[in-house]
Amino acid sequence: MPFPAPDPDALAHSAALVRLVADEIGRAGGWIGFNRFMELALYAPGMGYYSGGAHKFGEAGDFVTAPEISPAFARTLAAQVEQILALSAPAIVEAGAGSGRMAADLLLELERRQALPERYAILELSGELRARQRATITESAPHLLERTIWLDRLPERFDGLVLANELLDAMPVHLVVWRDGGTGRDICERGVGIGDGGAFAWADRPAGGRLLERARILAAECALPAGYLSEINLAAPAWGAEWARILGRGALLLIDYGFPGHEYYHPQRDTGTLMCHYRHHAHGEPFYLPGLQDITAHVDFTAVVEAGHESGLELLGYTTQASFLIACGLTEVLARTPPDDALRYLPQAKAAQKLISPAEMGELFKVVALGKGIAEPLIGFSRGDRSATL
Repeated sequence: MPFPAPDPDALAHSAALVRLVADEIGRAGGWIGFNRFMELALYAPGMGYYSGGAHKFGEAGDFVTAPEISPAFARTLAAQVEQILALSAPAIVEAGAGSGRMAADLLLELERRQALPERYAILELSGELRARQRATITESAPHLLERTIWLDRLPERFDGLVLANELLDAMPVHLVVWRDGGTGRDICERGVGIGDGGAFAWADRPAGGRLLERARILAAECALPAGYLSEINLAAPAWGAEWARILGRGALLLIDYGFPGHEYYHPQRDTGTLMCHYRHHAHGEPFYLPGLQDITAHVDFTAVVEAGHESGLELLGYTTQASFLIACGLTEVLARTPPDDALRYLPQAKAAQKLISPAEMGELFKVVALGKGIAEPLIGFSRGDRSATL
């Protein structure tokens, strides 16, 4: 692959993770589900992509998230955050805060609005990312660091806002092959074994348990052709359902790329959505340099919303990132910089365009809100709500 070559230390890091995964495959009898491979590749303690020390976010990393593109993202998001905090409690939990950029920008904007939370908790398992988040907040908003705490597990109870930007797409997914298509009689789980020469290789086994149950439901609902390959994410709906148990009064605000179920499992999307990111190159080879690249899959928002609803959460809104940001006042945020100050205004406008352009992040990225005890309509979904499409 014509990608930038990693240095010797990075190669050694990846090789160690490969040995770890291979040992687990051996102990499991020669096969593990792809969800377990993805979990180890991303989260193996001290070795996985998100738990290792490589730079991940921004221009120097492997991909760029919306908060890294422009501070206007968090500044605009603050309008919706302020409303939810006023309707619930002055507390925020951000799950998977990346570099800490969104936390820092959001805290500063909430301070400007005189709507600071009493506590901004970051749910983060990676010690390396915790250190980076702390450094970002210390550099950008040192006087607000005292309001920030880090969690290594979900709270027992919580009132307020749960915020997650590009979290669900990094949760491990199962790979499924509907060999006979929509009949649902021959469904296999695609996993990972060891092939010739000791390299990782794909291997299929009959699906079972909850995965088979979900796959049969999808086969009945969607016109899947024979040999259809896609992902089923059991972790993301379960994560949302767990928050339904924890949340007293408040909302989950989830921002990620994905589709409603009927679009996710469209007959023409017959190779799934699995994607890897390495040094700003997107490709479809998850066995390439494990531990040094991100592995993601798009989000089935219908599955997340259904699981939340079944557990007691109400759907408060679902729309595109573009519609959400515009409804929350993106143009007003940009207007703080005078257009005649071209050196400052033009770069900000260009970055904002990337956030809302249908050809960039505006259409593919969606925003969904689920909650309890929130009776007032949320401003971010006041235009272009697509809840009916779920």
